[in-house]
Amino acid sequence: MKFESKNPFLGSKAFNNTSKNADETLVLQQETMTVSGAINKSFILLLMLLTTACITWWLAFNGYNPLVLTIGGAIVGLILVLIAAFKPHTSPWVAPGYALFEGLFIGGISAYFEASYPGIVIQAVSCTFITFIICFALYKYKIVKVTERFKSIVVAATLAILTYYLLSWILSFFITFEAVHHGNSLMSIGISVFVIVIAALNLFLDFDEIEKGAEKQMPKYMEWFSAMGLMITLVWLYVEFLRLLSKLSSRD
Repeated sequence: MKFESKNPFLGSKAFNNTSKNADETLVLQQETMTVSGAINKSFILLLMLLTTACITWWLAFNGYNPLVLTIGGAIVGLILVLIAAFKPHTSPWVAPGYALFEGLFIGGISAYFEASYPGIVIQAVSCTFITFIICFALYKYKIVKVTERFKSIVVAATLAILTYYLLSWILSFFITFEAVHHGNSLMSIGISVFVIVIAALNLFLDFDEIEKGAEKQMPKYMEWFSAMGLMITLVWLYVEFLRLLSKLSSRD
């Protein structure tokens, strides 16, 4: 990922421009997306998510039932994701809202898994962080290149997974069955590993979106949109690590 400054005064030709051209370049910089801006907003969203996650976590381990906040956070978070998907220009306020409500969900399910499998949360956090660092390094040093074919394969696999999860959830209301991804069978564990791989590959799409968005000088609000996309992928990856680790622990 390129961390290049777009400050007009850093280039040798900038000093030869007229005052008007310099002002126009500075305004353009302020109104368009940058890599550093997207990264900064990603950190802001992460801090907001962790803050509200502490609320449901604290409630769960102090005798209170955070179920309402956990489910409510997931529902509102999903609604905000849909709003941002159809109206990206709303991202400056939708993205922070998503982080706050999704934090309630993350804190609640983390407390649930931790109560059942002590130590699982720190393991899942570590796995998510390590995966992020590895994927970032692979992207930055061009070991993995995001081509159109790469994008189409990852998007198709992601949609297939989401469709499968959605159908399994809907069918559970009408018929009694145990979906193949439930339980701790080798098949279930294999599916979790596959889903984690696809979630990790989505990180490359997020990195590419941020870099390409800056290169194309997309509107400033796309920094929030891209940061929100990265946060969605990290949340998905973390939840899948929780599920996988819980399956492995239950087999002991």
